[in-house]
Amino acid sequence: MRVLGIDIGGSGIKGAPVDTRRGKLLAERHRIPTPQPATPEAVAATVAQLIRHFDWKGPVGCALPAVVQQGYVRTAANISKSWLGVHAPRLFRKAGRLPVTVINDADAAGYAEMHFGAGRRRAGLVIIVTLGTGIGTALFINGHLVPNTELGHIQIRGRDAETWAAASVREAKNLSWKKWSHRVDVYLQHMQRYFWPDLFIIGGGVSRKHAKFLPRLSVAARVVPARLGNDAGIVGAALAYEHERQRTRQKRSLG
Repeated sequence: MRVLGIDIGGSGIKGAPVDTRRGKLLAERHRIPTPQPATPEAVAATVAQLIRHFDWKGPVGCALPAVVQQGYVRTAANISKSWLGVHAPRLFRKAGRLPVTVINDADAAGYAEMHFGAGRRRAGLVIIVTLGTGIGTALFINGHLVPNTELGHIQIRGRDAETWAAASVREAKNLSWKKWSHRVDVYLQHMQRYFWPDLFIIGGGVSRKHAKFLPRLSVAARVVPARLGNDAGIVGAALAYEHERQRTRQKRSLG
């Protein structure tokens, strides 16, 4: 199936057509700076611009940095508060005049890694952790997604974990790789105690430099870098549309 995957981030909105059977981009990725302020209307207009760029006439999957429950945006930790309560698929459908599915951005990256990356054919409990502006998480049990986990907001030392251990914190505070990797290790050890995963997959842009920090980690579970890099959100958003279509068909077949 061919789906236009769109990954909405704090600094950029990028997309490309995706072959969901192979997890491959069918055209060069196109990126547009995220409008500021990133209101629903401004972001929807940018999504429509991406659709026009590819002259796209088919289905669209969007990854959004928020909890998305039955289409409604429920959190806005790293996006405009004006998103709260917005029905995101309806907003994007109106802007692009195409069928749209919207999924949490970390869940999208998780879909991509579980289907085509480091989590492929992995049984048990797998947690994808994306380290970027914040900390995103996706939790899979025997390949099945538990959506909207938002485990970057667990409390460590009286504060949200992502305000202490995200990749953006390392850059903002000019932390050495050693000091920052200790923070990541503490975070993963908290996750280990809560969930006892079989595997952690570390994503986000910083995963390209995994050799600088993964060897320093002491958490008990195996930790590996993500494989799809910056394409994970795009591929996962496209997969989310396909999954939603399959669920809809199953519901109809059951009457």
